[in-house]
Formats: sequence, structure tokens, C-alpha cells
Amino acid sequence: MSANDASENTTRTPLWKRSLFWGMPIAGVLGAFAAGIIFWGGFNTAMEATNTKEFCVSCHEMGDYVFSEYEGTIHDVNRSGVGAVCSDCHVPKDWTHKMIRKIKASRELYGKVVGTISTPEKFDEKRLHLAMNEWERMKATDSRECRNCHHFDAMLPEFQKPRARQQHLNAMENGQTCIDCHKGIAHLDLRDRADEEYLEALEAPNPAYAREVPEKYLASLAKIEAQEAEEAAARKTAAKEEREAHQAQIAAAVEAARADERAKFEAAQSEADTQVADASGDGAGTVAPSIDWSAVAEVDMTLFYPGQASFEWVQNGKTHGGARPLTKGGDQCTTCHAAELETIGDKIVAGGETEPTPIPGKRGFINATVQATHDAEQVYFRISWPDAGHNPAPFVEGGKMDPDNRIKVAMMIAGNDIDMGDQVGCWASCHADNTYMPFDPGAEGIAANPEIAEALHATGSVSKYLSETRTKIEIKGRRGKAQGGWDKLKTAEELQAYLDNGTFLDLMRVYEDGSSENGYLLERRIQNDGEMAASATLEAGMWTVVFSRSLQGGIGDVPLAVGKTYTVGFAIHDDYTAARFHHVTLNTSLALDDDSATINVVGQ
Repeated sequence: MSANDASENTTRTPLWKRSLFWGMPIAGVLGAFAAGIIFWGGFNTAMEATNTKEFCVSCHEMGDYVFSEYEGTIHDVNRSGVGAVCSDCHVPKDWTHKMIRKIKASRELYGKVVGTISTPEKFDEKRLHLAMNEWERMKATDSRECRNCHHFDAMLPEFQKPRARQQHLNAMENGQTCIDCHKGIAHLDLRDRADEEYLEALEAPNPAYAREVPEKYLASLAKIEAQEAEEAAARKTAAKEEREAHQAQIAAAVEAARADERAKFEAAQSEADTQVADASGDGAGTVAPSIDWSAVAEVDMTLFYPGQASFEWVQNGKTHGGARPLTKGGDQCTTCHAAELETIGDKIVAGGETEPTPIPGKRGFINATVQATHDAEQVYFRISWPDAGHNPAPFVEGGKMDPDNRIKVAMMIAGNDIDMGDQVGCWASCHADNTYMPFDPGAEGIAANPEIAEALHATGSVSKYLSETRTKIEIKGRRGKAQGGWDKLKTAEELQAYLDNGTFLDLMRVYEDGSSENGYLLERRIQNDGEMAASATLEAGMWTVVFSRSLQGGIGDVPLAVGKTYTVGFAIHDDYTAARFHHVTLNTSLALDDDSATINVVGQ
């Protein structure tokens, strides 16, 4: 090797010192890269540490207040073992929005230092504001954090309750988002503290959030609806067979006894097991002597106990989660509740917010059958249901609210232009200031308005009425106002105009002894001169009520004609009850010779 080569080798720059990027040596690049990794790892580790449940509840404000509410909820523990911690709901997953959320959350450090929510009293005063912040954040992002786990594309309605299926379908079609309905699922529900106008604006559908309903959702929906229809048909068949078997046993026992004790047995049977208001005792008698009821299809109807759930209650979002779909979306009551009436009835009758005076032992629902037919002049109805014995009302002396009537049956037919009449049926007449309702004015309140009391023929109670007959109905009860509007009566001329227009609820009532009343509901319950025939029997533990009226009817009657569909409702007062202590149906469709209606009134 020459001297020059040796000199060149000794002066060559080492590789790690050579420039690589913009004059930076490789060592510097490697060092910066390593430092970046260390910094990023440390920063990300610290960032993730602030997302842990342990970090969130390390402040007593979180640990003592909101965390204690979260414990035991479905997001904490559940059958699948998949829980959600604070950050899953309150911190976005993607980096950009996560950083924005963290920066905004840094303001909470100031609140910690100055003790903004350091005591339970301070926290309670501030918590609505804090909740509203989260509601608004979730609304603005189409409930992004909710959809990290819950997404419409992954939902199968066959595993959901009927109400949830329908609401999720509405959400996809109209642009609702999770937080519109699902407030207070991990913490105290503060919705009832928020202003109604604020909630109205917050929960309004956003068309930008509307989405196409997934095919697998529709397929699953069709599957479960078909399955439920099949199960309902099976239950109907089983119930009919059980009734027929029971009746056959009774008939066999009677026939066997007739051989040696005919007169004695029939007398005892008549007194103990059979009450007959009509002389024939066949459940029809002179009301429909030519009708073969065995040839008329039965419609299964579930009547449930409504408690104090009034027309105002169902329209108030603070008390009824379905208020918006009802008042804004045009949904009917049956849209959400048709398949859960037994559950609702059992829940209400047990006592609570909508039933402050429960009757011990009273059943929550009645499964009845309805049959309907008509000839050229008359329409005939037959309703049957099982008796349930006597359960005394503890708030009435003797336990019987109406001692003269063990049962009463009512049928209402909605007339023209009734507010939400097609959606709610007879519920349109049930108000929060009727008898035994939360804002019942009582005898003194009624007496304080003598002119109104006289016009309503009211003494100690206010009967049902239609909202159209009042100048104002208080729905929300804001600032302590009484809900309803019993004393805001319109003029006699206006009431007459409603009657002339057919804006009323046609009302037919049948009593235990077979007597009946034909009338209507407008500003009050009114009995007219319309002809009506009825019978009522109790035989082998089954009540059967049959009644008829002319198809055309008269004043206060809704004329029934082929080609029209009507909204009707049924109510049963059993066990000597009165006023709101009845069982009712939801809106039910009825038509003549039209099998698309729930009750198809077939021609003879």
C-alpha cells in the first residue's frame, strides 16, 4: 500500500458521522428516531393511562359520585362479560378526535383545583350542565362512541323486544341517534330535569344521520314477526281448546246429574255458577237470536291495566319515552306496545308512578275474544273473557267502587277529526284531571267553577272528554300547572259544531244485568236516545256480553259502512270497579267485510 493510500484511509470520515438527511449524520438521525420512539411510546402510554377506569375514578368526585351510579349497570357487568369503562363512552378512539377531547378535558383540572364539584351538593347542582354537555357532544357526532360497540349493521331485531325493533327502524329511517333515547343508562337519568324545549330541539331527527335499513335487519325482522304470528296462532288454538274442554266438562257434569237430581242441580247451578241477564242464557238471547256465533271468527284481544297514564302523559317526553314517535312521527300506540301489553299491565297494576293506589290481587291484563257480524240493518258484537273473583279496593268502604255492577263493558268508535284519534283510539278522552287521576280537581275544585260545573253536569267528578272541546289543554305541566283542561270549556255553539261534524267518540256500555246505554263522548259523557240491545252472562267462569245497534245509528253514533276503516277501543270494568280502574285495549282497527282490519265485521 502506498503512503498516499495509507493517509487516505486514516482521514476517511466514519460511517456514523457521515451526513444522510439535510446535513444530519446517520447517528443523529438514529438518535432522533430513537428519541421519537421513546417520546411517542411514553406519551402514548401516559395518554392511555388517562383512559383507564382507575385513573378516572382516582378523583373522589368521580369515584364517589358517578362511578357509584355506574357500578352494577349493564355497561359495568353483564351476561357476556364485555364491559365498558369511562373512556369507551367519553373518549373517541381515533387520534384526532381523541386529542381534541383530551385538550377540552384539561379544563376539568381547573374545576378540580377550585372545587367546582367537590361536594355532593355542588355536584348535584352542576350535574345537569355536565350531562347536557355530553348529550350535545354525542348528538353532534351521531353517538360515535356508542357506535364503536353498537351499530345498526350488526343488529338482529329477532333478539330485541318489539318496542326496540320499531324504534331502531324509526331511527334508521328518520335520522335519530343513540343518545336521543338512551340517556341515563350508566348514570342517573337527568332527562326529567332538562327543559322540555331543550329536549325537543336536542332529540329532533337529523336527516344527515338517516341510513338505509340493512337487508339482514329486514330479514331478521320478517323472521321474528312470522315466528310470533305462528306462536300467537298456537296460543289462540290452545286457549280455544281449553275453553271448549272446560265447557264440555261442565256440560257433561250437568248431563250426568240430570238423571236423578235435574231440578235440584239446575237450581244450584243457576245460583252459584251462572248469572243470566238475558232470559235465554245462551250468551246471545234476544239480542242476536239468529246469529250462529260458532261460525263467526274470534279475534284475540288483550286489555291491560293503564293506571294513571293519561292522554297528557303519553304526549309528555319526560314521562313517556314514545312521546316523540307518537306526536311527531305519527306512530300508533300499537306500533311499539302491541306485543307487550301483558308486561305493561302487570307492571302498572303492581303500583308505582302511574298507580299510586294499587288494588292488591288485581290482575294486570285480561285476555278476551271479540266477535263481530252484521246484517242489512244491525251490527252485533260478542266479547268473552274469564272471571277473576273479587279483590277489594282498599280505598273504598266495602271494597266495591260500584256495588251494583260486578262488570261493565264499553266500546268506543272514533269519529271524525279527533286529535290523534287514529293513533290512540279512546285514549284521546282520558285526561289527567279526570276522576282518580293526578290532577282531579275534586268536589271543591268543581264547585269553585259553578258555570262550568253546570255545563258539564259535574258534581263530585269530571268525566272523560275530548281535547277539541277545550280552549287549552296543558300537556307538559310546566311551572307547576295542572295537566288537562276540564275547566277551559268552549262555547255551546262550538260544541254543537263538533257534534254536527261527527267529532266525538261513539260510546256503547253494557252492565252486569244486561242493561245498556248508547251515547257519546264530547265535552262530557252523554247518553243519547239511540237504540241498543244487550245481554250479559256469567257461565262456567266465563263472562259473555253481546250487544247490537243499527249500522246507521243516530245522533252521537258513528255510522258504519262498507269501505271505511274505523278506530275502536274496548274497556272492561270488572270486580265492581269504576272510573280509571279498568282494563283497556289500544287503538284497534275495525271494518265491515274487510279482512285487513283487526276486527273484520263479517256480513250474514
